[in-house]
Amino acid sequence: MTDEPLYATFGFTDAEWGLLVGLPQSVLTAASVATHDSARKTRAETAAGLDQISDARGSASRLVTAIATAVLDQTGDPDRGEELPAIEPADPVGYGQDVVGRAAEASALLAAKADPADAETYKHWLVEIAESVVGAASSGGVLGLGGDVVTDNERAFRDALAKALAD
Repeated sequence: MTDEPLYATFGFTDAEWGLLVGLPQSVLTAASVATHDSARKTRAETAAGLDQISDARGSASRLVTAIATAVLDQTGDPDRGEELPAIEPADPVGYGQDVVGRAAEASALLAAKADPADAETYKHWLVEIAESVVGAASSGGVLGLGGDVVTDNERAFRDALAKALAD
């Protein structure tokens, strides 16, 4: 039996692991704050993103399973009734840009150190989180009717994230 940390078994440093584990929640937050919504819609978006993170514990990728488990260990597991802490960045646009930059960094890290299948699964998972969040509640409209399911700002964040992960 070894005391080697989990991230080391995948070939990552503590800082690299922190980047990979921090991104799913950051993507969820950035996608949610891309367009200001009501508290009810924000809760729906958060729940949708958490479901994507939680479901990834059943991924065929050992790396994604380990990261999803680590995310929920740190932030709270919805299956245990725990709630994700609310993060409300003062500058939502700047926060989204930061998340996209960290996603590009993670993509390069995965290309250098991870199994290609694990890398692709992780990157696809991040985009799925964003897709789930931006599609969870419509914005605009009146009394919850009408409006855009995905706003221009949400679409711009999702597309920038996908591009950063594809490069």
